[in-house]
Amino acid sequence: MSDEKNLIFKLQQKDETALGLIYDKYSSALYGVIIRICKDEDVAKNLLQDTFMTIWEKSESYDVNKGRFYTWAYRIAKNKTLNFLRKSDQLIQVEDLSVYKDRTEEETDKLDYLKLNGTIKRLEPHHQKAIELVYFNGLTHREAHEVMDVPLGTFKSYIKQAIKQLQQSYLKMVTFLMILIEVMR
Repeated sequence: MSDEKNLIFKLQQKDETALGLIYDKYSSALYGVIIRICKDEDVAKNLLQDTFMTIWEKSESYDVNKGRFYTWAYRIAKNKTLNFLRKSDQLIQVEDLSVYKDRTEEETDKLDYLKLNGTIKRLEPHHQKAIELVYFNGLTHREAHEVMDVPLGTFKSYIKQAIKQLQQSYLKMVTFLMILIEVMR
């Protein structure tokens, strides 16, 4: 029996030492998945803890013959994070509603988002979908290519082409603004 299989067997037998070793081995990778999706350190730390509680509680349901342990743990982390983000009835206020908040920064952020969204809408549908899956939904290239049902290499070329088109679009916009500034002088 391999070391990892033995470690997982001990975890399934509720060996706390095995849980610690599993945590040491996988926590940084799972934290990376969680933080990439939720983009909030405090939330990510709590979700990581919650993920390992579920791994501990549900370890018997993991079947070595059905796939890698990391894949199983990854799905738990991802689902916990997405479920947290989908939850609309958060009872704790997480946003600072201070009267001192700089509203112009918020408006600029909204304007930047609308410009980006408008530029993305000009891409071909398969490029839009690829960008959405990776940059807005937090999927890896491997997960996203499966969602789109295209080969991984094809999916990666979609991302590369879309980013190139977005860069060209912004370059045109900046060039136009520079010309406009020169004309206004």
